[in-house]
Amino acid sequence: MIELWQLNKKFGNFHAVRDVTLKILPGELFGFLGPNGAGKTTTIRMMVGLMKPTSGRVLLYGKDVLREPEEAKAILGFIPDRPYLYEKLTGLEFLEFVADLHGLDSGNHRRKRIAELLEFFDLEGWSRELVESYSHGMRQRLILAAAIVHRPKALIVDEPMVGLDPKGARLVKRLFLDLAKTGVAIFMSTHILEVAEEMCQRIGIINEGRMIALGTMQELREKAQSADDKLEPLFLKLTGEEGIRSLVEDFRR
Repeated sequence: MIELWQLNKKFGNFHAVRDVTLKILPGELFGFLGPNGAGKTTTIRMMVGLMKPTSGRVLLYGKDVLREPEEAKAILGFIPDRPYLYEKLTGLEFLEFVADLHGLDSGNHRRKRIAELLEFFDLEGWSRELVESYSHGMRQRLILAAAIVHRPKALIVDEPMVGLDPKGARLVKRLFLDLAKTGVAIFMSTHILEVAEEMCQRIGIINEGRMIALGTMQELREKAQSADDKLEPLFLKLTGEEGIRSLVEDFRR
């Protein structure tokens, strides 16, 4: 379970995140949307312990990220939008390194786990090559493998489809849906509205630091007072960006 309680972040007089309260249950795949500068990245950084909130709490299965960082991060998998990799390690060495960080015992079980991940993400043929030789998509798949090597109970993902080809994107979708079925709570931030609409049970929309809408597609329709079947028009209406769509349509005429 992922819980945010009255989460706030201020930078001087600028209020980047305002009183965000949210609960994501085990097995739920939750979509987090918002325009650029809405507060998505700041929220995620607080959720994973990279930034201290001005006030409020983040709990991962009851573990406070600020007060119990090691316990919370032990059950967390994090996939940032711009992952950092040690380029002078091979793919296999990088996964071994991450396994060491999580205290996974060396032995047949660990080797089998890493081998399964390399095969699933189509990296087994590159496992002994240096990461510096990997394409962007391969690096993204390696980060995904590293994020789940310790079988986390909570997964926080920022723009998971960036740089992936259609095959890689389909692989990631399947992975997240399968993980959710096993009870993993997944928080996914994305700009690709079709992905959120296709995969997520509930969606939250943040704008100017506030959570302005939260719920299923039907609940978002009710919030937007709209009968639209697609997420895009609902998102534009709720965030006040319908004027942008109208401007684009004028250019098309």
